[in-house]
Order: sequence, then structure tokens, then C-alpha cells
Amino acid sequence: MTVIVQNAADVELFGLQQEEKKKTHGDASELVSDGGFKMPENNAFGQSFRDYNNADSERQEIVERTYRLQHINQTYDFVKKMREEYGKLDKAEMSIWECCELLNDVVDESDPDLDEPQIMHLLQSAEAIRKDYPDEDWLHLTALIHDLGKILLLPQFGQLPQWAVVGDIFPVGCAFDKSNVHYKYFEENPDYKNPNYNTKNGVYSQGCGLNNVLMSFGHDDYMYLVAKENGTTLPSAALFIIRYHSLYPLHKCGAYEHLMNGEDRENLKWLKIFNNYDLYSKSKVPIDVEEVKPYYLSLIEKVVNLVGDGNTYGGLLHSVVR
Repeated sequence: MTVIVQNAADVELFGLQQEEKKKTHGDASELVSDGGFKMPENNAFGQSFRDYNNADSERQEIVERTYRLQHINQTYDFVKKMREEYGKLDKAEMSIWECCELLNDVVDESDPDLDEPQIMHLLQSAEAIRKDYPDEDWLHLTALIHDLGKILLLPQFGQLPQWAVVGDIFPVGCAFDKSNVHYKYFEENPDYKNPNYNTKNGVYSQGCGLNNVLMSFGHDDYMYLVAKENGTTLPSAALFIIRYHSLYPLHKCGAYEHLMNGEDRENLKWLKIFNNYDLYSKSKVPIDVEEVKPYYLSLIEKVVNLVGDGNTYGGLLHSVVR
């Protein structure tokens, strides 16, 4: 299989056929962990996870600057413009693993818990899930690809500023919830005082479904666009994870629940499972890339070989970016 990244990193994802979705997706409440992954008490810097108030930390200064720029510049009009531009999918072509390796050159400046190259984060989260749920291949692969959209930071894919690619995401077109980190900087956002956008529902209606709500632009939405525009057959839970894994105000604080529909609530159960590994697997202890690489290459190859032959397994994609 091959991922196609257009205009900055668009990926053509293949995989699950319709009859396999229920088998792979299932009910999140029935998922039983093998208990192999032990969640650490502190992050890579010895601090609490997602601590945005440690003013004495040099890392925190970088993080806060990133969020300040994000909160000021991510407006409703900006998001519409970026989705139109980066939804064209017309740039590069490479394998998924090649795309992962590009993240050797990417460090997320919005993350207070890790300052390692992002390929390490992908593998740490995927391996953590693999320990607890060894039979859920689709979750392993979802973890491996969930942050590939961060290649938008690289010169060959547009070199967007950090604030346009990383950080917690939030809906635009309605009031900014106070649970957003560094909320105070929203006061400098043009939409903050715009009566069309600063009410609870804004341009949306209660229960409209998150699929109908614009989120701040970044690697989450970009990877979702790549999958959607290429007609992926990934299960809805995987797409929900990819698109909303950075929507912390929702899955940690319950903000914006009034915009959700029934399908969102079911998929949120999977996202909350995934989030434990996305967040708590971050560590200064590196993954041996060469040791785990054969597993992920075989997983990708498995999808490639089975797609279209009538025996499709619950995989997802293979390929990368054009």
C-alpha cells in the first residue's frame, strides 16, 4: 500500500473492508487489557504530565509561546482557508515507514512532556498499546500513523509554523471554552469578540455532530482529510482518533459535548483508551527502532497483500505521501 501526501503530506490509506469493520472496531467497553504497559508517574522531565504552569521551565516558555500564537491566529476563516489549501492532496509519494522516518527531524514545541523526535513518540505509543492489546492490530497501526501530519513542519511539505500544526485543538466558529490551556490568549483572537462566533453554539447547532464542526487546523485534521479524501475504509473509531486525539478540552474536561451526536459518543470511548498510550508512553527511554521495525513493516505489508483479495484483515493502510 502507499500513502500519498499531497500539498504537504497527504496519505492514501487502504485497509478494512466494510464487513471487517465490526470485527476490528467492536465495543470499546469489551476490550480487555493484558496489562503489559505500566503508566509512569512523571513525564520525561520528571514533572506531572500536561503541566502547563511550571513557569521556571525553559521548555514551558517554548510551549506557552506556541500556544499564544495558536490561540491568536487560529480563526474560523483561517481554518477554512487551510482546509481548502491542504485538502488538495497533490505533492509527494512515499511509503508509510519513509514518512515515519521523516519525523526524526520533527520536535513538537507544544508538548510539555517530551522534546524527542516525533518518530520516537509514534513508536512509544504504538508499542505501549501493543503490550496491552496485542491482538488489536488496527490500534497499533492507528498509533503509528496518528501524528504523521506533523510532517507539515518540514520544508518539503510547506514548513508551516508550529502553531498551525501542533498543540491541543479546539472548535472554531463558537465560543472558546475556558478549559483550553492558556485560555487567556484567545482574547487576542479576532473571533473572540465576533458575535457570530462567540456564543456557546456559534455557527453550529446542539447535537450537530463533531463531523460538522470545524476544528483549529493542524496535524490531526490534516491526516483526517488525507484519509477521507482518499476513500479510506478505516473504521470510524480510527478516523475519530486521528482527527480528535488532540481535542483535550473534550476528552479530558467534557467541553463541547453539546455539539456531539451518538456516534461521537461511541467513538469517544475508543479515543479515551487511545489517549492513555498517546500521553503516558512519552519517555526519554528510546524504542529500539530496528527491533520493532520488522513488525510494523510486516503489518503494513499484510494489509497490502490482502487488500482486494476477499480475505481482508482488520488492518488499515500502507503507503504514504504524495
